[in-house]
Amino acid sequence: MGESLAATIGLVGQLLTLVLVINALLSWAPIDPTHPVRRTLSEICEPIVRPFRNLLPPVGMMDFSPLVAMLAIQLIARVLQMLVLQAFA
Repeated sequence: MGESLAATIGLVGQLLTLVLVINALLSWAPIDPTHPVRRTLSEICEPIVRPFRNLLPPVGMMDFSPLVAMLAIQLIARVLQMLVLQAFA
Protein backbone atom coordinates (compact mmCIF):
# COMPACT_ATOMS: atom_id res chain seq x y z
CA MET A 1 0.00 0.00 0.00
CA GLY A 2 2.74 2.47 0.95
CA GLU A 3 4.77 1.82 -2.18
CA SER A 4 1.82 2.42 -4.49
CA LEU A 5 0.92 5.63 -2.65
CA ALA A 6 4.53 6.80 -2.87
CA ALA A 7 4.57 5.98 -6.58
CA THR A 8 1.34 7.94 -7.08
CA ILE A 9 2.82 10.95 -5.28
CA GLY A 10 5.88 10.75 -7.53
CA LEU A 11 3.71 10.50 -10.63
CA VAL A 12 1.64 13.53 -9.64
CA GLY A 13 4.85 15.50 -9.02
CA GLN A 14 6.20 14.53 -12.43
CA LEU A 15 2.92 15.40 -14.16
CA LEU A 16 2.76 18.81 -12.50
CA THR A 17 6.36 19.46 -13.48
CA LEU A 18 5.61 18.44 -17.08
CA VAL A 19 2.58 20.74 -17.19
CA LEU A 20 4.72 23.62 -15.90
CA VAL A 21 7.38 22.95 -18.56
CA ILE A 22 4.79 22.83 -21.34
CA ASN A 23 3.15 26.03 -20.10
CA ALA A 24 6.52 27.81 -19.92
CA LEU A 25 7.43 26.71 -23.45
CA LEU A 26 4.04 27.76 -24.81
CA SER A 27 4.45 31.19 -23.25
CA TRP A 28 7.25 31.81 -25.75
CA ALA A 29 5.16 30.62 -28.72
CA PRO A 30 2.95 33.02 -30.66
CA ILE A 31 -0.24 31.28 -29.53
CA ASP A 32 -3.34 33.23 -28.60
CA PRO A 33 -3.61 33.30 -24.76
CA THR A 34 -7.35 32.65 -25.10
CA HIS A 35 -6.77 29.34 -26.91
CA PRO A 36 -8.48 26.59 -24.84
CA VAL A 37 -5.30 24.55 -24.32
CA ARG A 38 -3.25 27.58 -23.35
CA ARG A 39 -6.00 28.88 -21.06
CA THR A 40 -6.38 25.47 -19.34
CA LEU A 41 -2.64 25.18 -18.78
CA SER A 42 -2.57 28.69 -17.33
CA GLU A 43 -5.45 27.87 -14.99
CA ILE A 44 -3.53 24.85 -13.71
CA CYS A 45 -0.12 26.52 -13.48
CA GLU A 46 -0.89 30.03 -12.30
CA PRO A 47 -1.95 29.07 -8.73
CA ILE A 48 1.26 27.06 -8.40
CA VAL A 49 3.58 29.69 -9.86
CA ARG A 50 1.99 32.85 -8.41
CA PRO A 51 3.47 32.54 -4.87
CA PHE A 52 6.96 32.14 -6.33
CA ARG A 53 6.40 35.02 -8.76
CA ASN A 54 5.52 37.23 -5.79
CA LEU A 55 8.75 36.24 -4.02
CA LEU A 56 11.20 36.47 -6.91
CA PRO A 57 12.08 39.79 -8.49
CA PRO A 58 11.89 39.84 -12.29
CA VAL A 59 15.20 39.39 -14.06
CA GLY A 60 14.89 41.28 -17.32
CA MET A 61 12.41 39.48 -19.54
CA MET A 62 12.98 36.12 -17.82
CA ASP A 63 10.57 34.66 -15.27
CA PHE A 64 12.30 32.08 -13.11
CA SER A 65 9.25 31.37 -10.95
CA PRO A 66 8.20 28.26 -12.96
CA LEU A 67 11.67 26.80 -12.45
CA VAL A 68 11.54 27.44 -8.70
CA ALA A 69 8.00 25.99 -8.61
CA MET A 70 9.23 22.84 -10.38
CA LEU A 71 12.04 22.42 -7.88
CA ALA A 72 9.62 22.93 -4.98
CA ILE A 73 7.18 20.37 -6.42
CA GLN A 74 9.94 17.80 -6.82
CA LEU A 75 11.24 18.45 -3.30
CA ILE A 76 7.76 18.22 -1.76
CA ALA A 77 7.03 15.02 -3.69
CA ARG A 78 10.28 13.40 -2.50
CA VAL A 79 9.64 14.36 1.12
CA LEU A 80 6.06 13.04 0.95
CA GLN A 81 7.26 9.81 -0.64
CA MET A 82 9.80 9.28 2.13
CA LEU A 83 7.22 10.01 4.81
CA VAL A 84 4.71 7.61 3.27
CA LEU A 85 7.31 4.85 2.91
CA GLN A 86 8.42 5.32 6.53
CA ALA A 87 4.82 5.34 7.78
CA PHE A 88 4.02 2.05 6.05
CA ALA A 89 7.35 0.35 6.84
